[in-house]
Order: sequence, then C-alpha cells, then structure tokens
Amino acid sequence: MVKMKCILVSLVVFLSVSVVQAQFDDKRCKCICPSLSSVTNKTEKTHTERLMQTTNDPPNKCNCEVVMLPRVADKLNVSEMREFCPRCECKYENRKTTIIRYVVIIVIWIISILVVYMLFLILLDPLLNKRVKGNYQEHTNEEEDAQPGPMSHNMSARGNVLNRVSNQQDKWKRQVKEQRRNIYDRHTMLN
Repeated sequence: MVKMKCILVSLVVFLSVSVVQAQFDDKRCKCICPSLSSVTNKTEKTHTERLMQTTNDPPNKCNCEVVMLPRVADKLNVSEMREFCPRCECKYENRKTTIIRYVVIIVIWIISILVVYMLFLILLDPLLNKRVKGNYQEHTNEEEDAQPGPMSHNMSARGNVLNRVSNQQDKWKRQVKEQRRNIYDRHTMLN
C-alpha cells in the first residue's frame, strides 16, 4: 500500500514538473463585447451571447475596430457598428508566465520535499518501535524520569538523535497511557 502511494506521488510530481507549451502568449489583446442582440434588437439564439476575442495584436491596434468588427461586420449594418464598438472593452494584457511557472515549480518542490520527509518518518517509525520494544520499561512516576540513570547517561554519551526521539516518544506514550487509565478506569484527572 505504501509503495503504491509512493509510485502515485512520484507520478504526479513528474507530470506536474514536465514542461508543457502554453497556448497563451505573454502579450495579448482581449476584447469583450455585448451580445449582438443588444445592438440589433434581434432575439435570435445565436446573437444572445457576449462576444470575446483574444488576439496577438500590438497595443496600438488593441481596439474594437481592429479586433471585433471584422468578426461581426457581416451581421451588423453601419449604424449598429457605431453603437457596438463603444460598448466593447478591449484590454492589452502583458503577463509574466515565466514567473508564474517558477513559482509553481517551487511550490511543487516544497510539497515533494515534505512528502519525502513524511515517507522517511513513516519508514523510520517501525525501526524505532522495534528497537525500543526490547528496552521497554514502564515508568509510572515522573520523578524517576528526572533522575539520571544508566539509560540517560548512555543516551547523553552517544548523543544519538534517534535515541532521544524514541525516548521522548516513549515518555509521551507512557503519559498518554497513564492519563487514559486514570480517566477511564479511576475516573480521575492527572494533576
């Protein structure tokens, strides 16, 4: 099950990082106009939708006359054309898709690193629990934990991070077990 999840995560990361050519340019002219029925007073079904056109025209040619009129000239007469263009909104857009691409790649890498770290912790947990179960001693008094003993001296001498993590984890598990026993069996709370 864990291997299947790892394969799935790596496949998603691979597909998302792979470079795909965009269909949009960094610079474009986008015109949004009202429906033809608002200008012609016709209620045909084909003329009731708003019109939108995106082209690669330069900024000085980003207007209704250049972008939209050639598209709708056969459907409008001259007076309707004069009324149609003032209702259109044409904008020249200049986007930075390379910056967007790099930000997305960085976010994907951060998520990938966190997933790898999570998998590392999942694989490390059975090793810690297997090693710790052999040396397991249940302590019911916290004062005994504070006194230096052979296990704490051994741990500080080696300075092994895994031992410290597993000991803290065991201490937390013992506290939780003690608290559960007090609450559910004795119906009292810890001080």
